[in-house]
Amino acid sequence: MVDTLWQIVAAYAFALIGGGISTSLQLEHKQLCALISFAAGTLLGVTFFAILPEGLGAAPWWAVLLAVATGYALFFFISKHVHHVCPACAASHFDADATQHFSEIATGLIIALAIHSTTDGVALGIQREAPTMEATKWSLFSALCIHKVPEGLALGSLLIGAGLHRTAALGWVAAVESTTLIGGVIAYFFLTNISTFWLGLIMAHVGGGFIYLAIHAVLGEMLKHGKKLVLTSFLLGVVLIAVLNIALRVLG
Repeated sequence: MVDTLWQIVAAYAFALIGGGISTSLQLEHKQLCALISFAAGTLLGVTFFAILPEGLGAAPWWAVLLAVATGYALFFFISKHVHHVCPACAASHFDADATQHFSEIATGLIIALAIHSTTDGVALGIQREAPTMEATKWSLFSALCIHKVPEGLALGSLLIGAGLHRTAALGWVAAVESTTLIGGVIAYFFLTNISTFWLGLIMAHVGGGFIYLAIHAVLGEMLKHGKKLVLTSFLLGVVLIAVLNIALRVLG
C-alpha cells in the first residue's frame, strides 16, 4: 500500500522537478532532445519487457493486442484532433505553438495532457491489485519517472514561450500534472475488485499509449536533430529497462 502511494506521488514530483527546471533555466533543445529520446526508450522498454508479458499471462493474445490497439488509437486521436497528448513527445512542434497566445491552445493542451497524465497514474495505482512481479512494478515506476521529467520540462517551456510568468507557468504544470495523482487514486481505490483478466487488459491499453508516445517522440525528434543522438538515447532507455527487469527477476 505504502509503496504504491509513494510511487504515485514520486511520479508527480518528477514532473514538478522538470517544470521547475524549465521555468528557471534555459535548456538547449539538443539536451531536451536527448532526454526525450531516452525517456521514450524507457516507455517502449517497459511495454515490451514488462507490461505485455504480464498481460499475456492474464489474457488471450488477441485480447491483449486489441487492448494495445485501443491505447494507441486513443492517444493518436487526441493528438490529431485535440492537441499533442504529450508536450515532451511533441517538442519539435513547440516553436509554432509558442508563437500563439496561451489562451488559444490552453484548453486543448490541458485536456490532452490531463488524459495522458491520468493514464500514468492509473498505471501506477493499479499495481496494488495486479499480480505483477517486482520487476514489472519497478521498471514501470522507473520509466514513468524518467518520462515525467522531460514532460514537465517541455510543458514549462511551452508555457513560458506562450508568455506566462515563471510562477504562473510552474503553477500550471503543477495543476495539469496533478491528474497523475487523480489517476492513481482512481486506480488504487476503485479498481480493486476487477479480475486479473481485466487488470491485464487495462495495463495492455496503457502500454498501447506508451508505444504511441515512444514512436511519436523518436520520429518527431529525428526530423530536427541527428539520427545518431536520437537513436542512441532511445536505445539506452530501452536497454536500461531490459537490464532492470533481468536484474530484478534474478534477484527476486
